Amino acid sequence: MTVVTAPGAVVQGEARQGRKGAGRRPAGAAPSGGAQPGEREKTARARRGTLLAGLGVLSFSGSFPSAVFAMRGFDPYLVAIGRAAIAAVAAVAFLLVARAPLLPPRSQLRSYLVIVAGVVFGFPLFSGLALDAGASTSHAAVVIGLLPAATAACAVLRAGERPRALFWVSCGLGAVAITAFTLSVGGGHITGADLLLVGALLSAAVAYTEGGRLSRETPGWRVISHALVLAAPLTVPITVTLALTTDVRPDAASLSGLAYAGLVSMFLGFIPWYAGLAMGGIARAGQTQLAQPLLTMLWAWLLLGESVGPVTIAAALVVLACVALTQRSRS
Repeated sequence: MTVVTAPGAVVQGEARQGRKGAGRRPAGAAPSGGAQPGEREKTARARRGTLLAGLGVLSFSGSFPSAVFAMRGFDPYLVAIGRAAIAAVAAVAFLLVARAPLLPPRSQLRSYLVIVAGVVFGFPLFSGLALDAGASTSHAAVVIGLLPAATAACAVLRAGERPRALFWVSCGLGAVAITAFTLSVGGGHITGADLLLVGALLSAAVAYTEGGRLSRETPGWRVISHALVLAAPLTVPITVTLALTTDVRPDAASLSGLAYAGLVSMFLGFIPWYAGLAMGGIARAGQTQLAQPLLTMLWAWLLLGESVGPVTIAAALVVLACVALTQRSRS
């Protein structure tokens, strides 16, 4: 980096340097055509971010199957809120061990409230109620498959970027594909479960964007931990009340599902996910979510015995193609 101290000083200095060192490459300079050290580090950082985000996606891909198992023994509302209460206990433990503050800075409170509304309450409630209303795991996976495009769109709006028109066209095509799929499997109309899934989609997209932005300055595990602790005064008493007033029939499968939803989907998965978004970029690292619908379908087939028809697979592939196009056309 060259610092200009007086008009013309840089030009004259560079001219003298050019006469003295003509034909010689300065020591430490990268070979012609080679990547600069800064560029290599940037690329490596982006790859690490993508890998971390991929670990988060692998964790999230089991969210719907685990919720289905949990709801076999617990009320849907108890599953949705209880998972956050379970995760809050783990978050407090992590923060205490790390000797970190339990609550976020006041200056960032608004952002954390957005995360609380989106991924602590919104996504679990909407998606859980959609599954309880009759949506299959594979059906939910296709609709939520548009999440990377929605997240990228939120990131663009939040950052004030101006992507190419193709970006918005791709988002629109993905939305049309989802609508066509829900109409085809819903007898020509959109069901209440589909509307709930859209609510889950929008809730997660907004919260993912805000969490990824905060994770640029704060470690991802602290971001989700602060959000869970901030919501604990609501999630813990609500969970206790629901446990005492609803029909509870726990067994090994439902307990395992609730534990996975609380510890992995609601907490541990967010640690590499938010770190990956911050390190690799919200839109770029978000591409790893392209694999989530297919992984969820695989778990639904293996664990729940769901049959995945050709229409569902075709819709998932179309949505993935639209999402991939949004990621490539963002800049």
